Amino acid sequence: MSARPAGITGPLPLLYYMHGGGMVMGNAPSVLPGALDAWAVTLELAVISVEYRLAPRTPYPGPVEDCYAGFVWAAEHAAELGVDADRLLLGGKSAGGGLAAALALLNRDRGGPRPIGQLLMSPMLDDRGGTFSSRQMAGVDTWDRTSNTTGWQALLGDLYGTADVPPYAAPARATDLSGLPPAYIDAGSTETFRDEAVAYADAIWRAGGRAELHVWPGAFHGYDSWAPDAALSRDAGEARLRWLRRTLAQEGRQDRP
Repeated sequence: MSARPAGITGPLPLLYYMHGGGMVMGNAPSVLPGALDAWAVTLELAVISVEYRLAPRTPYPGPVEDCYAGFVWAAEHAAELGVDADRLLLGGKSAGGGLAAALALLNRDRGGPRPIGQLLMSPMLDDRGGTFSSRQMAGVDTWDRTSNTTGWQALLGDLYGTADVPPYAAPARATDLSGLPPAYIDAGSTETFRDEAVAYADAIWRAGGRAELHVWPGAFHGYDSWAPDAALSRDAGEARLRWLRRTLAQEGRQDRP
């Protein structure tokens, strides 16, 4: 699924977006229209929402390979899509945030199209369930420890619980986060994914990369979908919009002679 602001004929930046759903549910149309359409109009960018296959019918590596194939296709067909192949952004929420992070790693290691940024909203990054927030929010968060275990088991199959899970399945497993595009990472202070999001930002900084981290006070998983008009949801939306605008502007300055 794709969206493009009307009345603009020149090549646009592209936000390549992965939907949420714990790797086991959700679809591309569910996020269009909505915030993605608003970003398309406000920032004058195109959006592709990816219809990756879901676990358990399609376990790892199917979903991330679907995302990679679509991203390569979009870059190779940039001219006919009316997008700028040098201004590609990755983005996603929850499971989609994890897939966006995995896709950034996969592109780096395969020498694929190089995105200029990765927008990771409440990303699902770590299959091990060992963080304090995972235990703290058990039975409390809207996506809690039990839900998370179910999603990871569906995705990983026989790999679940082993030391062999690759970073392209669970990006928190990565030991080298150098050479990645700048990241925006956020999470709620009362959600399961809080500590793995913070740890991922810290690992990017330690590798010499750029990351902007937000932990929204009192926010549970999916807060901005449940209460999109709440002050906290608006604050988070504005922070994401500012990061997108800055990232696009910085890339534009780099392209000037």
